[in-house]
Amino acid sequence: MAEIGLGLTFLSLIIWIGLLGFRGQFWRTDQRLVEAETEPQPTPSVLYPSVCAVVPARNEAALLPVTLRSLLSQDYPGSYSVILVDDGSTDGTASVAQQVAQELKTSSQLEIIPGVPLPAGWTGKLWAMEQGIRHAQNLTSAPDYLLFTDADIEHNRGNLRRLVAKAQQDDLDLVSLMVLLRCQDFWEQFLIPAFVFFFQKLYPFNWVNDPSNPTAAAAGGCILIRREALNRIGGIQVVRQALIDDCALAQAVKSSGFSEKAESRSRIWLGLTSLTRSLRPYPSLETIWEMVARTAYTQLNYSPWLLLGTLCAMTLIYLVSPVGAIWGGLTGNWLVAIAGLSGWLLMAGAYLPILRFYGCSPWFAFSLPAIAFLYTLMTLDSAIRHWQGRGGAWKGRVYDS
Repeated sequence: MAEIGLGLTFLSLIIWIGLLGFRGQFWRTDQRLVEAETEPQPTPSVLYPSVCAVVPARNEAALLPVTLRSLLSQDYPGSYSVILVDDGSTDGTASVAQQVAQELKTSSQLEIIPGVPLPAGWTGKLWAMEQGIRHAQNLTSAPDYLLFTDADIEHNRGNLRRLVAKAQQDDLDLVSLMVLLRCQDFWEQFLIPAFVFFFQKLYPFNWVNDPSNPTAAAAGGCILIRREALNRIGGIQVVRQALIDDCALAQAVKSSGFSEKAESRSRIWLGLTSLTRSLRPYPSLETIWEMVARTAYTQLNYSPWLLLGTLCAMTLIYLVSPVGAIWGGLTGNWLVAIAGLSGWLLMAGAYLPILRFYGCSPWFAFSLPAIAFLYTLMTLDSAIRHWQGRGGAWKGRVYDS
């Protein structure tokens, strides 16, 4: 038994050494747009491409006075409009949106489209986006870029200008921001930074931003995409059945420009921001649990074998080291204790940068094993929901597969 414990503890330690040494420096928080307080004055608007923001909104009346206001108040010098698709709201979302535009005197800049019923083969959000995209494509002058953003995102005033500048300077087909998630209440501070941390480990931003690497990802809350690139992949319909639509879209865009001769792909970019943020509250364990369980099993392609592998991997990577450190210390097995403590310290050190980014206590770093255990239970619950036919539920809709 002691030999098995020692072997597992050393294996966990070796895994963490491998992750930190060869996983694209996933823990770093240096992939960001320029967010200087003082920036150069905008150049003449003729140099700026046209942009149309597409906002799917379903029962978002409470947040639109802040989030839509932020979209309509962008300091972007070029041609810019906003299309809001009212996806069957019952809370007066459309009237609130109109009121916000009237208050800002930007009614000509905003178009509100009432969504039509969801057809088979589509998820609700993507169908709403598809309607907005079609409308944008049929404008007298189709936009050069489309901005996909959620109705719960409050954009910094200069966010669009920075996104376009990044896209043009680096010749990117897609630019995406992992917006700052709300992190105020205890459960948000305890679990939300880890959500970003796990996402970074799955999709290291350095790899995503490397055109020679096949890894692709995006964060659906804020995606700027070149219209030509979207048309090249066949439109948003190519990912119409994906609950995790942002990463599927990024994969389609990055793969679309693949050249075996050049060994490169279309250029995309994903980074963090501290200026543009989500207002969606997750004040309790239950609300965070629902967010994760909605799509966790989807990420595993509904595979029981991938689920089993994930449960084993999460246990080995996050739980074995602290258990080994404590068990080894209590039983006097110092090899196990030292190996376990070393692995625990490595994972805590990797977790610190995102905790600092979110302004959370560094002591949460040592809680990562407990946090990972909760996320493992959420993933298992996600699979159970799928097996029971409840699928991914969101805004009153349930998707079985």
